[in-house]
Amino acid sequence: MTAGHPQPLGATVDEAGVNFSVFSERATRVDLLLFDGFSAPQPARVITLDRERNHSYHFWHCHVAGLKEGQVYAYRMDGPQQTKETGTRFNHRKVLLDPYSRSNINTLWDRSRAVGHEDNCAYAMRSMVVDLDCYDWEGDEPLRRPMADTVIYEMHVGGLTASPTARVTHPGTFTAVIEKIPYLKELGVTAVELLPVFDFDERQVLRIGPNGTPLPNYWGYDSFGFFAPHSAYSSDPCGCVHIEDFRNMVKALHKAGIEVILDVVFNHTSEGNEHGPMISFRGQANEVYYHLWSQDRRHYMDFTGCGNAINANHPAVAKFIIECLEYWVTEHHVDGFRFDLASELSRGAEGYEMETPPVLWGIELSGVLSETKIIAEPWDGGGLYQVGRFPGKRWAQWNGPFRDDIRRFVRGDAGLVGTVATRIGGSRDLFSRQGELPTNSVNFITCHDGFTLNDLVSYNGKHNHANGEANADGSHENFSWNCGVEGASDAEEIERLRVRQIKNLTAILMLSRGVPMILAGDEFRNSQGGNNNAYCQDNEISWLDWEQAEKETEVQDFFRSMIALRKRYATLRQPHFFSGRQNEREVAEVGWHGTKLNQPGWEDTDARVLSFTLGGFDGDPDLHVILNMYHLGLDFELPHIAGHQWHRTVDTARGAGADVLSPGAEEAIEGHLFHAHGRSVVVLVALPDNGGTNR
Repeated sequence: MTAGHPQPLGATVDEAGVNFSVFSERATRVDLLLFDGFSAPQPARVITLDRERNHSYHFWHCHVAGLKEGQVYAYRMDGPQQTKETGTRFNHRKVLLDPYSRSNINTLWDRSRAVGHEDNCAYAMRSMVVDLDCYDWEGDEPLRRPMADTVIYEMHVGGLTASPTARVTHPGTFTAVIEKIPYLKELGVTAVELLPVFDFDERQVLRIGPNGTPLPNYWGYDSFGFFAPHSAYSSDPCGCVHIEDFRNMVKALHKAGIEVILDVVFNHTSEGNEHGPMISFRGQANEVYYHLWSQDRRHYMDFTGCGNAINANHPAVAKFIIECLEYWVTEHHVDGFRFDLASELSRGAEGYEMETPPVLWGIELSGVLSETKIIAEPWDGGGLYQVGRFPGKRWAQWNGPFRDDIRRFVRGDAGLVGTVATRIGGSRDLFSRQGELPTNSVNFITCHDGFTLNDLVSYNGKHNHANGEANADGSHENFSWNCGVEGASDAEEIERLRVRQIKNLTAILMLSRGVPMILAGDEFRNSQGGNNNAYCQDNEISWLDWEQAEKETEVQDFFRSMIALRKRYATLRQPHFFSGRQNEREVAEVGWHGTKLNQPGWEDTDARVLSFTLGGFDGDPDLHVILNMYHLGLDFELPHIAGHQWHRTVDTARGAGADVLSPGAEEAIEGHLFHAHGRSVVVLVALPDNGGTNR
């Protein structure tokens, strides 16, 4: 063993052996444990690092000759126990993971043994040395698609294919995702946004459900291994092929033209509060990694609802986060990141909001990440809400107001047409104040956190009893409407109305400026039985039912057609807010109307209708959109465009095959009025006049 180098952190393979480096400012002793295999209960060799030779300021390091890829290792650390004064929590009896480990092993893991003061070596997780250079990328690199051209598909890697109905070789894995790529490509989405795929404790039992079934940490928003793909998503969890499986998935998606965005959780860790397990961070630098109460640093601030909150703007922690992101881009070719509870990352050491948080600006200004998509969930669990004012310029943001306003409008709430117009136009009220653009807005109706789209039109209230929290968890206000019956219905009238409402919500999403995101399974009416918080349901409640996809072809075809329409007409994807410019036909970029032209009814508290004309540029045709959320049919005036006739291309009131007409099959509209059925969305396209009366 030699001194080694303090950088890079983690375990780095070279020709002679492996360099180990780990961060801890206050440790007084660091032991490197080397194991002979995954299941070895005790280390075969323990190397105690010398404070003079193996310690450089913040880092403990050594180089061990002869070691190579596959070496299993971990740490023990000792140091002061002054938890109340300094927040340190050293415990030499606990075995610790390397925070920078590229691979972790949980063969012997017993979470309960990581709590308390007893030795847990025989029950602890271990890290494993990985050589990242042994992979053929075949020339692959991140796709770098413009945000304006992006359509995001949010999905859970396990839940996508865990059901037997998926009919895949390795259900619930990275490999199984590859088998669904032809489906994703046909649907037309341009990016998948994966719920957390960093290592998390899938064995953690959160509670026992009402039926006596243990409820696990299914979603994965509780990471402990930020540099390691989740081993349970591997085709062979005991074979250490999860890195290869992940890379194969990314490469295959890229070949299909689909980007990969990771949902990352840097706001808290799996170690929980002061009663939680010691896995790595807590036993190495608790006082650095976490927000602690200054009055008594034994206790954790909690801005996340998960027991702890990461002190992201400490220099060492910011370094950890930025290097982690850069690692996933350079080594795994990831195209972007969505940051869970991202506002927590804007808090300073005392927990208050910072004007210019270093970690967020460091991510924004990183050269490695300069062409990587960065998306914020711009709030946290401590009340900090930053939609439209999130730090930085190029951060896209989940637009919660878009979700809520469009839901309310489509269910029939009155007096919202001005707000709806603003949302359709890219939410200028939220994003123009900081000089941002519509592409800073990720528009969505549903996401993993809440009702599915089918449940949004099938339930007035949540039904989360299976979560074991007496239906107290999950959002209480969903702006949903069950169309007259709570839950599943055999009534044809109810079903037709629900399908129309699904189409209405989807159409508005795809017609709006910004970046649309859809939830996996919404395109075939996936249901969670009214559960709007299925974070602990690793079962049929959350798993996608692919037999449902085979049955629900009408909605699926509508999704596919609306995505194609968005791609066809550039006016729907413009990265700037509407302006007063006109095209060569003297049609303004946007003109707002109600049932009467140029009378949108901004101040009408009873208004439930909105229509608008979109002027096409650079060869694009003009479009006219009608949104009638009144329950009865209404006549809408159509604008006159010289030499052109309006043709119907979308009408959500029509059934399968007639709701979206393909190019060349559009239906000509005679006259200057269009009768829009109640609760419907209509899209007309102006085509060169061939003798019709609308000219």
